[in-house]
Amino acid sequence: MTVFAKPALGLDAHLLAIVDADYPRFSAAEMKRRRDLMARAMEAAGVDHLVACAAFFRGGPVHWLSDWLTTYEAALVFSPGRKDTIFVQFYNHMPQARALMPDADMRWGGTSTIQSVIAELKARGARPKRVGAVGMVPMGYAKALAGAFDDVVDLNPAYGRLRLVKSKEEIDWYRIAARLSDLPIEALRREIRPGLDERDLGGITEAAYTPWRGSNIIHFFFSTPMRAPEAFVPRQHLTARKIKRGDAIACEITASFWEHWGQVLRTFSVGEGLTPEYARLHETAERAYDAILGVLRPGVSARELAVGARVIEEAGFTYYDDLVHGFGGGYFQPILGSPTRGPEPLPDMTLETGMTMVIQPNVITKDQRAGVQTGELVVITETGAESLHTVPRGPYIVGV
Repeated sequence: MTVFAKPALGLDAHLLAIVDADYPRFSAAEMKRRRDLMARAMEAAGVDHLVACAAFFRGGPVHWLSDWLTTYEAALVFSPGRKDTIFVQFYNHMPQARALMPDADMRWGGTSTIQSVIAELKARGARPKRVGAVGMVPMGYAKALAGAFDDVVDLNPAYGRLRLVKSKEEIDWYRIAARLSDLPIEALRREIRPGLDERDLGGITEAAYTPWRGSNIIHFFFSTPMRAPEAFVPRQHLTARKIKRGDAIACEITASFWEHWGQVLRTFSVGEGLTPEYARLHETAERAYDAILGVLRPGVSARELAVGARVIEEAGFTYYDDLVHGFGGGYFQPILGSPTRGPEPLPDMTLETGMTMVIQPNVITKDQRAGVQTGELVVITETGAESLHTVPRGPYIVGV
């Protein structure tokens, strides 16, 4: 009989303890930190009560404020100094919700979640123009809240700013997510071979992290002949194309651990090393990555990240994907977009300790014929920057 074995995580004991918990949670001190930050943002905006919305197994601000990991839908009513009420859909999700969240008032959302929310706000004495909202609020919900309370204050910009800088506890969870995102790279190195198709690459990817309760956010791939390339940036929808010897494969993979994401980008060649052209592309991408990583430190202007673009341009190439973007709790600044999409101002912001971002040079030929991917999630430390990932940057030869 074959016994299933999980792939080794290789994490420190305190991180493994988080992974092995039936329901991983943040400390009371961490939750108080977040709620105090949001309470101050609400006060600055003239808001007494906040409605946080999340859906489709993406918790966003609901999870960040309450530790409840959203299933189909959740709407949190947050009033500083009062017990939270969280409305959950569907009804059959209530038994576990109540068992896992004994300190919150967990309720079924009823036949209309937003009307249940409005009734609770009125019971709390909510006044006109003193209700805020955050998260992906459906149009109908926003209109209903505005109709009941004479407008609703959008606190998404404030929430985004609060998510830019991560606490030590949060960074631990991103380390776990990064490791879960690395597991597919290790599996792909073992399993890619001629005859598979791009759909199989997706299957290999998800099978690597699901045993550890990781969940899929993205797994983008391209496969293309190196000597007659037909793709230069990973596809969001995988094809039935068969993988062949002499192919290049590039990927962008993000696995989620309880609403915390890693992101890793790598390039493979099938059956042989990279051709001279692809080797030049990848070498340029590595130099661009190193140049950007080398300037990351607290107090640096985000405009200095353009050093990576100069490396690519001086090599005679360009890039199509973002060169750098903020990440973790959302897609944030600093974003250095591709010059192929037109002139954009460089972000005017100063880097801080605890910011997380993805460095991802997608170096391509100027005729948009061939390209590679490399990169990963990093965190700004007090003295520089550190990758949260553990797999080598490649490129990898597979299927030999």
